[in-house]
Amino acid sequence: MKKILILHTGGTIGMTRSEKGYVPDRRYFRQALQKMDSLRAPGMPAWELTETRKLLDSSNMTVKDWNEIGGIIADRYAAFDGFVVLHGTDTMAYTASALSFMLEGLDKPVILTGSQIPLCELRSDGRDNLITSLLIAADGKTREVCIYFGGRLLRGNRATKWSADGLIAFASPNYPSLAEAGIAVQYDEKAMLPPQKGPFGLQRMEEVPIGVIKVFPGIAFGLFEAIMTERLKGIVVETFGAGNIPAGGGALLPIIRRAFENGSIVTVCSQCPQGTVSLGAYETSSALKAAGAVSGKDLTTEAAVAKLYYLFSKGLSAREIKSAMEQNLRGEMRED
Repeated sequence: MKKILILHTGGTIGMTRSEKGYVPDRRYFRQALQKMDSLRAPGMPAWELTETRKLLDSSNMTVKDWNEIGGIIADRYAAFDGFVVLHGTDTMAYTASALSFMLEGLDKPVILTGSQIPLCELRSDGRDNLITSLLIAADGKTREVCIYFGGRLLRGNRATKWSADGLIAFASPNYPSLAEAGIAVQYDEKAMLPPQKGPFGLQRMEEVPIGVIKVFPGIAFGLFEAIMTERLKGIVVETFGAGNIPAGGGALLPIIRRAFENGSIVTVCSQCPQGTVSLGAYETSSALKAAGAVSGKDLTTEAAVAKLYYLFSKGLSAREIKSAMEQNLRGEMRED
């Protein structure tokens, strides 16, 4: 029988009502799992529950918490066949992206899931999300970090939160689902990552200063000059379309050149959920490329941020990081 570790980090699935709204409830969640007969039904894997030191609303998730989650998986890696991480939906795609880079040489399923409605409520979607995640982890067909939610298994670093109140909370705009859960779980094995090379290991993340700038009509780029110093190591710029900025963006170009000279990496992503950045395809994006910006291609902002944390944490030079940001490391971006 396969053995799966359930790692509870907080989030809606394990919350209960309070005078201040829903809050994580460690005791309630443990009792709720014990009362779920389906978790001990024939065909279910053996499982064990562990929890992070502090259960969080995922809006409070930090790099330090990523390291704790990754450390628990690394410490228990040899003892389990797969891992199900229960996590709040707000930052689940960030954590999934981070773990996809941190868990080097991963050869077991790591499935993040949660719910939009707490288990304490009658219509909770958490029961199916948890049960199906356990079955997928036990199947062992996928050997990467994924998000399972609302009947779909998505590559973690390709997913983005799509709905604040729908039960299908996540989408993967630029990559197909790895599996669809209907009467049976139908896997798309061609879409899955091949096994990673090398031994398993954990690359912990350093708390590197990283910022995100969203371009909008009339944006005054000069206002950002004061914060884009050598202290800001990574910058993700969400541009229009395929990497375009307003004509007044000339003020941004010397800032980008200075940032790169200071060792900062400026990565260009698109505000469009679907499609890819192609620096130089239009005149308005050519200047970004000439100034030293990196094309994020079809990276999600979540994956771009996590990838910058990861590469800086490995101690690479600015030029090495710039090169790696345009390379597909964990299936997070299209191949040229």
